[in-house]
Amino acid sequence: MAKRRGGPRPTVGWREWVRLEDLTTTPIKAKIDTGARTSSLHAFGLALRDSPDGTVATFEVHPLQRSAKQSDRVEIAVQGFREIRSSSGHQERRPVIRTPITLGGHRFDIDITLTSRDEMGFRMLLGRVALRNRFLIDPGRSFCLGDNP
Repeated sequence: MAKRRGGPRPTVGWREWVRLEDLTTTPIKAKIDTGARTSSLHAFGLALRDSPDGTVATFEVHPLQRSAKQSDRVEIAVQGFREIRSSSGHQERRPVIRTPITLGGHRFDIDITLTSRDEMGFRMLLGRVALRNRFLIDPGRSFCLGDNP
């Protein structure tokens, strides 16, 4: 473990289990993606509506890869919108939510963009902003912080 201000940084692999307790009770297998600035989550059936307090997103989280058997319905305030360019060059305006994440016993708030990730292997990408100054990344390893919690 490398030292940082406040103590050593734990190491994460190229994929790790995360918990988004405010969105689903089931852990999600996330891909650690330092090429992505922002984290993203597969939001099935995403709908946006205006409320007196701002925009609200309603969607389902399907936490298990390649399965729609389990889903959790979520309604959460939208913090804003971001223009995101995918690895294929496609640009998309996505809603951004802020929620706590737990990664290997470390809990902190992150911004997550909502999008359809049906074509992707992982339901969640954890981008470099969420990881910055918190973790070291070893791209040759997986589940450094433990198996499915």
